[in-house]
Amino acid sequence: MVDRLANSEANSKRIAVVESCFGAAGQPLAIPGRVLIGEGVLTKLCRKKPKARQFFLFNDILVYGNIVIQKKKYNKQHIIPLESVTIDTVPDEGDLRNGWLIKTPTKSFAVYAATATEKSEWMNHIGKCVGDLLQKSGKAPTGEHAAVWVPDSEATVCMRCQKVKFTPVSRRHHCRKCGFVVCGPCSEKKFLLPSQSSKPVRVCEFCFVQLTSGSLAPRSDSIGSRPGSKFNNLSDDEDEDDSSD
Repeated sequence: MVDRLANSEANSKRIAVVESCFGAAGQPLAIPGRVLIGEGVLTKLCRKKPKARQFFLFNDILVYGNIVIQKKKYNKQHIIPLESVTIDTVPDEGDLRNGWLIKTPTKSFAVYAATATEKSEWMNHIGKCVGDLLQKSGKAPTGEHAAVWVPDSEATVCMRCQKVKFTPVSRRHHCRKCGFVVCGPCSEKKFLLPSQSSKPVRVCEFCFVQLTSGSLAPRSDSIGSRPGSKFNNLSDDEDEDDSSD
């Protein structure tokens, strides 16, 4: 099916429409063999609060952006190569239902669909696209992925020292290795995590010691592995210079 659509006029037109919605600030999306599988609005769990984002699933990439005018204009385009993606379901919790984790070596986050059927369709299509890509390339599934950040609202005190209370003066920070919300004194160190950045990034004192000693155990990404957070492991992919997401 995908192979038949790859060079079809209808597929080319659909991709051209997506490109036009992102405008000049977006990256070109039309390349030989690329097929637009589907699209839709998903709720992305961001650092401050859940936000609606427009997602486009292609046979080799996942694209999403902020909604400026529905079906007409989007900005802040993000492109995720599907070869590096792994997905895990998220148990329903309160108002956050029908969710799953999208995990990559660079960034990881949770999204939520409007219905269980929509969730199932998204996960099935993403899984098939990833599987097809890996089969064609002969590569193994990605074993490492970035930490999924704990949302700001789930930590009133530093998750490491358990002492510093967050205020407008005492700001929250995120460890790029474990995803915990930590205070400034507990996250003064930086460490090079090549999959996330070409420059050293902020890590908490605990992870820094483990990283420098070479004894850091693999992170657990099972829901409920972080004490004191009912949305454990759910987060956004916000960069420090992009406070809107």
